[in-house]
Amino acid sequence: MKKIHCAERHDWKQTADSLGFLFHTIDGEPYWDESAYYQFTLEQIERDLEDPTTEIHDMCMDLVARVVQNEELLERLSIPAPFFDMIRTSWLEGHPHLYGRMDFSYNGNGPAKLLELNYDTPTSLYEAAAFQWGWLEQCIERGLLPKHADQFNSIDTKLHQAFAQLQLNQPFYFASMKDSIEDKGTTDYLRLVAEKVGIESRHIDIEDIGLTSEGRFVDLEDRWIPHLFKLHAWEFIFHEPFGAAIAQSDTQFFEPAWKAILSNKGILPLLWEFNKGHPNLLASHLDTDPDKAVPKGWVRKPFFSREGANIELQTADGLIVKEDGPYTDAPFILQEFAPLPRFGDSYTLIGSWVIADQAAGIGVREDNSLITKDSSRFLPHLILD
Repeated sequence: MKKIHCAERHDWKQTADSLGFLFHTIDGEPYWDESAYYQFTLEQIERDLEDPTTEIHDMCMDLVARVVQNEELLERLSIPAPFFDMIRTSWLEGHPHLYGRMDFSYNGNGPAKLLELNYDTPTSLYEAAAFQWGWLEQCIERGLLPKHADQFNSIDTKLHQAFAQLQLNQPFYFASMKDSIEDKGTTDYLRLVAEKVGIESRHIDIEDIGLTSEGRFVDLEDRWIPHLFKLHAWEFIFHEPFGAAIAQSDTQFFEPAWKAILSNKGILPLLWEFNKGHPNLLASHLDTDPDKAVPKGWVRKPFFSREGANIELQTADGLIVKEDGPYTDAPFILQEFAPLPRFGDSYTLIGSWVIADQAAGIGVREDNSLITKDSSRFLPHLILD
């Protein structure tokens, strides 16, 4: 695993804009960064990232099957009791799922360590699935990379397969919050994939979804929403006015309600509890006294934290790093600290994608801190032996 500095394509911004990748630069700072790339060997990809991703995903599916039948475990995850039956039903009826992302600490040696699961509303999808693949193809065409360079990236192909297997013959709505360019970019990409396999798709802002007196979810023209991909977390929906109407509605949700089990960090202690000692897992447990200082060599994480918010860690030599945020009253976990590898002035995080039930590719993000935030940068990668 190496970080290799390289020349940027002179026209990459125009290419990004023409493809609708409008969040390549955020608040004047680069998000997409092709001034360098990460190079892996095939063995590192297959042995250290692809195989563990498959294995951990299987462990997660086994854990969901256990949790849905155990109300004590659902309570441990801080899921509201009125939604237990809906979550259980969505799993037992086999409601299909599309995607998820695992975040790993990995330095090219030894087992990758799972930091968290993003299994409900993960972003950084388009740039991982499509734009970094376009970077590879174009750089090879222009002689900037060897012809035999490859990438661990079948995300787009597997998404096409996953949508095709749904066999939907009614409109599929894709919803995101009104003011998020990144979320809209993610749902627009998924819409495009759906349309390519013959599914009629429509966009709707989450704020514009309505509910009829008969309990049906509808769009602004009062048309029924039969299938809905919502880039909006289940833990938010559980506490919103329309949340209680979902179980009795006739709308199919993506991601399904059972993903709520995997989308909060309370799942990490359960993964450890039922798979203790697994080389890709970190010791984790519920933090029963979050007002105490974080012990050396541990990380405190709120159950529902996003983009590094309210995460606090203390390294083995006593360095304390923490981020502010809105999740001050949530339950917390303590997780063994696995430092992100440092390349120059940046710390590197590997996001490993699962499409349906298959490991599908990776995306690499960098941050100036040991805690990866929404100000991180996305860099492409390649495989070259």
